[in-house]
Amino acid sequence: MSFFETIDPAFGRYVMFNAPVKRLATGFDWVEGPVWFGDANCLLFSDIPNNRILRWSEDGVTVYRQPSNFANGHTRDRQGRLVSCEHGSRRVTRTGLDGTVTIVADGYQGKRLNSPNDVVVTADGTVWFTDPHYGIMTDYEGFRADQELPCNVYRVDPSGQIEAVITDMNCPNGLAFSPDETLLYVADTGRMYTGDPQHIRVYDMLDGRPVRGRIHHTISPGCADGIRTDSDGNLWSSAADGVHCIAPDGHLMGKIHVPELVSNICFGGRSKSRLFITATTSIYSIVLNRSGAQRP
Repeated sequence: MSFFETIDPAFGRYVMFNAPVKRLATGFDWVEGPVWFGDANCLLFSDIPNNRILRWSEDGVTVYRQPSNFANGHTRDRQGRLVSCEHGSRRVTRTGLDGTVTIVADGYQGKRLNSPNDVVVTADGTVWFTDPHYGIMTDYEGFRADQELPCNVYRVDPSGQIEAVITDMNCPNGLAFSPDETLLYVADTGRMYTGDPQHIRVYDMLDGRPVRGRIHHTISPGCADGIRTDSDGNLWSSAADGVHCIAPDGHLMGKIHVPELVSNICFGGRSKSRLFITATTSIYSIVLNRSGAQRP
């Protein structure tokens, strides 16, 4: 059985055709938000409906935090601290190396955030996150509540100043920067059951702000949720049939087939060339021939 589907022969440079897709653990309800901790040789990820963050290592799966405030997406900042999006508390938090949790953002212009979803931290320490309303639509991944703000993309500068920088998306979801941080990619997964357009947009970065947004790629089947870039600037995206590899010019190069609906991905492992995949009830991994661009 082949795990790969090649659309552009260039895809062969990025995968190793004898490297399998491995299922590392299963039995969860809806897994999301993978983040690699190389110094601890482990992966943290969210099991959102069960209100917990789990830790995977070669020794197995243990609980990192429960309750987790229905945490979704995670990343690490430049000091190696965990930065998390919490549906239940409608905030973004930072966990210090001593375990202390502080609030990065929980509102904007006097109103509560919706349900922060995904997050990245750039080289200058700015925190970028998406804020769709998925976590307040039902009690399954948080708590049903009224929406107070549009579904925006925000940046929080190192001084703590928050700013809505993308305000014209239906439901921004995954986000990632190019390796040199001159481009920002954002997935718009739309409002559920409305027929909203679902695509990945790309923005040029000008003076620390995203400008000139345009459609970069549309995933099929399914839609883009979690996205990451590799060291060559390719975009790797979740999809209904696995993980898709998209060239910097926006064309699809190939697919890695996964037997469950993929929610998110991250690079990790010894050389950051192991792609970890969260997919519905399970986590998977595959070794690639490129390392991830997102650091640390």
